Amino acid sequence: MGKRIFLQLLLFQCALGFGQMELEFGMLSPFESNFKTYEKDTTAHAVYLYEKGENFFEIRGNYVWLIKKYSAKIKVLDKQGIAVADISIPYYRSDNGRETVEEIRAITHNGTVRTGLKKEDVFDVDLTERWSEKRFTFPAVQEGSILEYVYEIKSPFFFNLNGWKFQGDIPKVYTEYNAKIPGNYRYNRTLIGELPLDINEATIKKECFSIPGTSKQADCEVLKYVMKDVPAFKEDESFMLSPKNYRSSLEFELSEHLRFNGATDRYTKSWKDVDKEFKADKDLGRQLKKENFFERNVPLDLIGGGGDKLEKAKRIHEFVKNWFVWNGDYGIYLNNRVKEAFDERKGNVAEINITLINLLNAAGVDTDMMVLSTRNNGLPKKSHPVMSDFNYLIAKVDIDGTSYLLDATEKYLPFGMLPYRCLNYYGRVMDLDGESYWFDIVPENKNRRAIQIEMSLDLENGLVTGNFDEITTGYEVLFKKNQLASLTTDEYLDELEESATGDFSIENYELNDEESDDSKLVEHFEFEMDGVESGATIYFNPFAIKFFKTNPFIAEQRFYPVDFGYLRSYMYYANIEVPEGYKIKELPETLILSLPENSGMLRFNCSESQGKVMVQYSLQLKAPHYTSEGYGFVKKFFENAVNAQNNSYLVLEKI
Repeated sequence: MGKRIFLQLLLFQCALGFGQMELEFGMLSPFESNFKTYEKDTTAHAVYLYEKGENFFEIRGNYVWLIKKYSAKIKVLDKQGIAVADISIPYYRSDNGRETVEEIRAITHNGTVRTGLKKEDVFDVDLTERWSEKRFTFPAVQEGSILEYVYEIKSPFFFNLNGWKFQGDIPKVYTEYNAKIPGNYRYNRTLIGELPLDINEATIKKECFSIPGTSKQADCEVLKYVMKDVPAFKEDESFMLSPKNYRSSLEFELSEHLRFNGATDRYTKSWKDVDKEFKADKDLGRQLKKENFFERNVPLDLIGGGGDKLEKAKRIHEFVKNWFVWNGDYGIYLNNRVKEAFDERKGNVAEINITLINLLNAAGVDTDMMVLSTRNNGLPKKSHPVMSDFNYLIAKVDIDGTSYLLDATEKYLPFGMLPYRCLNYYGRVMDLDGESYWFDIVPENKNRRAIQIEMSLDLENGLVTGNFDEITTGYEVLFKKNQLASLTTDEYLDELEESATGDFSIENYELNDEESDDSKLVEHFEFEMDGVESGATIYFNPFAIKFFKTNPFIAEQRFYPVDFGYLRSYMYYANIEVPEGYKIKELPETLILSLPENSGMLRFNCSESQGKVMVQYSLQLKAPHYTSEGYGFVKKFFENAVNAQNNSYLVLEKI
């Protein structure tokens, strides 16, 4: 008997090791019943114990339907995890049909007590013209509950074979996706994210699908994908592109439908198809042919004035920036009317930048439209055209063998620089006279914040007095100018005082217009700082201004790249007078660190000469992007950079 029990336990453990057991709805396995904590993420408030999806095609009532089945069990680990009890099930509708959500069942397990969901507690919410949701909340949820639910979606829309999200907001112990796809339905598929599949199976099942009344049968591709111990995807990490680029998922896109009568319906287009449609599109291609209108409605010397092509392009770019007020919309595909926008002096991104393109071409400057996707919108697929991937458009200018990417939506945006939101690797140039092509987005590389500061310690009054110049270039200028434009001078200085060390107050401020230009800003500050205590020994932090107060990288692991968008440089130079009657007892240790492949450098050192301490601090990022494999190095690099600013002290002692 003992051997038999041992064998049963061994078989059960093997089942857990190689996959989750299929149980009847309402039943929990011993593993699920006894689950208390998730050791792989002790910060998790809830966790999926089990999740499974099945997609297949089926004949019901003489119609072909796409059937999508779903089942899940979620463990509530603490009171904060109770929020997962709110469930939303999206479904699609159009003028020609609608998806239906059927067979919703839900149970809350509290030990041996089971509480079921009532039908009247499920309701519908319309989100858009095309999308709605079924919503419900699990009953009797408390800390420790297990929430189990299943449902089925019956869809007439074969393009809505939308794959599977392996990774979500909470971790998953086990998640499985299955699909059975007849060979006459062809889909492009994309596996997104860096997490590996634990099971990746694809087999062919012969003659598995047929249409009533026909003798022909199609083979099916049978898919099974499994991931185990999937970490939660945390979107609050610093310096990342759209989560859509990295959250582990499987995407399908309907490419072709091969009918049994021999006809073929194609859904995925070639770039040649897209180019042809683009040129005829009333909101895009046809809006690029308004040169005559602008020639009649802008100053004569704007287009026909003197100067070479580069001077003309800069003049036109400046004019459009100052003519329009951007309304905050992108508007790439819908109702773009550049004439009306020009007359009203207000428009979306598309209307403003199409105006720019028209004016540049009217002036004889070779200019095309380039469509792209913003940083928060995901990367466009290069494998095949998906025009919905793009949500933004700019101008691409070619002058004497050099290409410039232009955007005229922001007043302080220099010629040849794109807004930070556009720094997303590449875009597609839509050439009206030829074929479209991919073009890389290369950000401005001279982006610097440099502070040069002079300080004196007035120990009698417990003050530090001094002045500093802050010099910013590149994208740092753009951010600073936008900040200055949105605040009064007093509000701007208040923000600086709050971000500085200790009891810091700015006594005088000047913007140096003579040394500043489109790509450089020079500011001068005079300041006082309270709180310096006199005594036999004084500890003084030389960083009155800090670039980073805390490490922006917190997570132990990161399964997606670090993306700064552009190269960055931070420099801090300080001269500090040693107060009379004191001498330097100790200086902070010199620090020199680099990132792998010389992609970043941190230098910090202090020296003394003729009654002054010189502080030099330099942090340079020589790459805009770092892989997830390099995340540990980047995290440690910034940890040292922040520690050098926060915990470095000059030690002075009385003579």
